[in-house]
Amino acid sequence: MSFSNSASFLCLLAFSLLAHTVLGADSLVYSCSTPENFTANGPYEVNLNKLTGYLYYQAPPKGFGKGSIGQYPDKTYGLALCRGDASNSDCKTCVVEAGGEIRKLCPYNKAAIIWYDNCLLKYSNDGFFGQIDNTNKFYMWNVKVVSEPATFNGKTKELLTQLANKVQATPKLYATGEMELGESTKLYGLVQCTRDLSSAVCKKCLDGIIGELPSCCDGKEGGRVVSGSCNFRYEIYPFVNA
Repeated sequence: MSFSNSASFLCLLAFSLLAHTVLGADSLVYSCSTPENFTANGPYEVNLNKLTGYLYYQAPPKGFGKGSIGQYPDKTYGLALCRGDASNSDCKTCVVEAGGEIRKLCPYNKAAIIWYDNCLLKYSNDGFFGQIDNTNKFYMWNVKVVSEPATFNGKTKELLTQLANKVQATPKLYATGEMELGESTKLYGLVQCTRDLSSAVCKKCLDGIIGELPSCCDGKEGGRVVSGSCNFRYEIYPFVNA
């Protein structure tokens, strides 16, 4: 099942220590995640330019790239992650666009993150590899509500928890699955982590955001919780038995 950036996701709540800004249909949210700035054309910007160029090259073949360039205090760390079902060309297009856009939106910030439907790109002057990022997070949900919220919430949590257990054994830290909800409806789920995390830390990250289902998406036909380290999404779809 390939998930689209459905127009039915009409509501979004974004939060962090600094305010996120909601973007258009292709890009979701970005955050200039530190007030600390670098000097134009200085050594930090030189390193950041090299790093983003490296991520443009490294991420598309495997859907993920990470790296660091420079020496303290001008060292910069960054990663790019594409959705697990994105093609190499779609991944490259998304990462290149994300990198260009975030540099326009946060031109001198030493740390920033941007999410698109197909990818995320993140960089910082602080080493963050292997650590769960709960500072940068947002919710999206479908405005439609199911007829039996309590039962549906339980099924949604069950599916996402199964996928969180499954994802530990996948090299991409990405898993999808489905569950029948009756004779004519299926529930689809997707979970993914950034691949700087170990499988155990990925599971911990996913368990944490799955625990936020009641806050995010209580009884909603679809929803997402997206952080700087992991994300899930679910949607219900009609189907016809053969």
